[in-house]
Amino acid sequence: MKIYVASSWRNVYYPEVVERLRAAGHDVYDFRNPPNDDPAFKWSNVGEDWLKWTPQQYRDMLQHPLAVKQFGNDIEAMRSCDTCVLVLPCGRSAHTEAGWFAGKGAKVVAYIPQREEPELMYRLFDGIATTLDELLEMLA
Repeated sequence: MKIYVASSWRNVYYPEVVERLRAAGHDVYDFRNPPNDDPAFKWSNVGEDWLKWTPQQYRDMLQHPLAVKQFGNDIEAMRSCDTCVLVLPCGRSAHTEAGWFAGKGAKVVAYIPQREEPELMYRLFDGIATTLDELLEMLA
């Protein structure tokens, strides 16, 4: 199975999820360690003041060469994967990625290892795992 793991840079569960999925024999895209030796993308590499951007600046910075390159890496990986694992807690990008997978009819499983605010639209997904063992079972 080719798996796209959608999550956040701040997610403490992410490294173990990637490790366990690979140990189970899955081909896993790790956005923190892109396969083509590109440095992992962070908005702070585009501009130190990124948290203070106006909406217009944000829109314009989506065209920055670093942002364009990383989007290309991620969307190429998304197109090549048949499954998405959404690892919570995470933010907008990860949810957009999981929604994209659900919209194309691919398998999506949310992994929720800690208490989170309920979300009705997770009914779009194929499953919700609360432990890594459960997640692996759902992907078997």
